[in-house]
Amino acid sequence: MARSVGIKDVARAAGVSVGTVSNVINRPESVATGTRARVQSAIDRLGYVRSESARQLRAGRSRIMGLLVLDMGNPFFADVARGAERAARRAGLGVMVCNSAQDPSEESEYLSLFAEQRVRGVLLTPADATGRNIEGFRRHNIPFVLVDRVAEGATECSVSVDDVAGGALAVRHLVDAGHRSVAYVSGPPGFPQVRDRRTGALHALAEAGLGPEALRELPTERLDVAAGRDAGARLLGLAERPGAVFCANDLLALGVLQASYAAGVSVPDDFAIVGYDDIEFAAAAAVPLTSVRQPAVTMGAMAAELLLEETEAEAGTEHGTPRHEHRQVVLQPELVVRGSSLPGR
Repeated sequence: MARSVGIKDVARAAGVSVGTVSNVINRPESVATGTRARVQSAIDRLGYVRSESARQLRAGRSRIMGLLVLDMGNPFFADVARGAERAARRAGLGVMVCNSAQDPSEESEYLSLFAEQRVRGVLLTPADATGRNIEGFRRHNIPFVLVDRVAEGATECSVSVDDVAGGALAVRHLVDAGHRSVAYVSGPPGFPQVRDRRTGALHALAEAGLGPEALRELPTERLDVAAGRDAGARLLGLAERPGAVFCANDLLALGVLQASYAAGVSVPDDFAIVGYDDIEFAAAAAVPLTSVRQPAVTMGAMAAELLLEETEAEAGTEHGTPRHEHRQVVLQPELVVRGSSLPGR
């Protein structure tokens, strides 16, 4: 195996000291133009890449931010990652993206990896409803921000959407369209987002003078298209089937739409569907999907900015800088109406 090129090799090739090479890499403005060009030429010729781990040991701070999401197969989280990366890049940081796949044990392993790598901080959408993974991660004293989840206390920052309002928007729209019975394909009941969207749905029904029995809940083990297809098949097989369905995310809704087509049920004339997230595929579905839009890119960017604020505050505390104040940012959802919920469109 060939030996990797080190800073001493660059210094020898350029005919300068190791310190001069270090200055060219870290403080180029402090080096004369001719010398800087000679060193850069040697770096390019030898293919030298500086050791980030060594740099971190010297500086005591990582240039990597961790991002752990529920499901990278869901375009919603891809958009969250895009927003986080934009904010991180502006600060000169990279993002290590990991996928818990909605599995608490996978989440625990990735949090351990982040701790081993001593990342600058972590953006996290928890998969573990018990909170044990987060409590275990706290002992590493690595800052983290919750994404798509409201922090319950004042011990961390969070960026989320008002899911109670989002659930109400979805079901209020269905009630206004004349539906008096609505199914809720909810996903795993342990997720707070699932519970909050259900609460909003019940509020909208109550506003219309309808009781909780007007909402028929169909929980699923996952929040993906396959789970939506299964829920759709169960829903369509009911003897007394609601004429409308609200799904906890768009992937579930697309699965219900597929099941409806397979059964020869017309959407929206026989069966109205509303999703949640407004992923890019929602508008491109065979019947364009009505959905509650979450500003995913904005959520990712804001979460990253809060994390950067916290890490900078921690670094400056020893110099008398005021400590970081944790904030819980709650954004507002928006209903995007398309053909899946409007008969005759």
